[in-house]
Amino acid sequence: MGTDVVEALGTALGCGDPTVLRVGPGHRRLVVPVGAGDALTVDVLGDDGPAHRVVHLLPGGGLNVAANYCTAQGRSLARFLADHGYLVVGTTPREDALTADRIGPRCADWGLDGHRADLDRVVTAVGSVTGLPYELLGHSAGAALALATAAARGGDDAPRRVLVLDTTGPYDPRTEPEPAARAEALTDLLQQQLAAGGHTVDPGLKGLFARAAADPDGPSGLPRPTDGAGQFSNLGLLHYALVRTRELPGPANWIHHLGHSGGHYTFGATPAEDRFALTHTPLPVWQQAIARLGSGLQPTALLRDLAALWAGRTDAYRIDWAAIRADVVWVNAESGRGDHDLGARLVRAGGARVDYRVVPGYGHGDVVWSATAERDVWESLLPRG
Repeated sequence: MGTDVVEALGTALGCGDPTVLRVGPGHRRLVVPVGAGDALTVDVLGDDGPAHRVVHLLPGGGLNVAANYCTAQGRSLARFLADHGYLVVGTTPREDALTADRIGPRCADWGLDGHRADLDRVVTAVGSVTGLPYELLGHSAGAALALATAAARGGDDAPRRVLVLDTTGPYDPRTEPEPAARAEALTDLLQQQLAAGGHTVDPGLKGLFARAAADPDGPSGLPRPTDGAGQFSNLGLLHYALVRTRELPGPANWIHHLGHSGGHYTFGATPAEDRFALTHTPLPVWQQAIARLGSGLQPTALLRDLAALWAGRTDAYRIDWAAIRADVVWVNAESGRGDHDLGARLVRAGGARVDYRVVPGYGHGDVVWSATAERDVWESLLPRG
């Protein structure tokens, strides 16, 4: 690509004299104003070399592109794709730049359709600048956004492929009635919170990491679920929250089969004797990712739409699965979102080609941050032939 592609993209996005930040070698960033003082950040990698296709990276809920896709022990997923001939364009949603004094009613519009409108603007601008075919790659909430976008963009505007990393489509009400019912109840709960003025949700990871760094052996305030009782240490609670996310309080923690990260936690006689470790993603990689977050907040409207998808509540949110014509590669994590393939089957029933599989032992974040993710996951995302 020409060295002016980022500036041209800024102009196409209506930035006027665009603000371009050089983040690192072959990695530049645009700050894109989008009404009411809000902004998107658009990361571009690979514009300094020949590219034959574009991939749009869509981060998970509460994450941004830098944390989700540019963080790794070695080569990141964004760099991996750039090294394989992609122009990599990552769009970080508005909520990453939120501050406490700017959370308000406008966030009520930041559901999946609100995110899709912002993404459409970026996809259209990139297409006008490059003329290249594009693909969508999303993780978690970003994967749901990728699928919703593919369903809505047809004909010449459609993506060539959709790459899905550890997300949940609708549960099958015939074979999975219990999670389907929980998702339906969660949809109602989140709608109630939104109506009451609860516009964002803080998943709490930033706070857990901060306390573990400041006072790793200090008491966390949360009792351990053992006969010996005692409180988790701050570092212990962080590990427990990562490897056994499902077991902690929280309206949506049950969506994970085990947790955010593969690993183990064994209780000792006292909190100081607890033993824990992460299996696939080193703790420093997690720390680096969390340190790169902005607000870390998730819009309640986005979570409501996701819960509606899980529940099959088409009255609240609907993806026209049969309208997806792009090839789909769908990779879930066994200990993350697990093996729930109804969404993949619905896409396949519409006539699209779908490659669906589950990675053993991986947690929700391991698909992007594991030290072995390049071999275990990313190579399967590359086009065949």
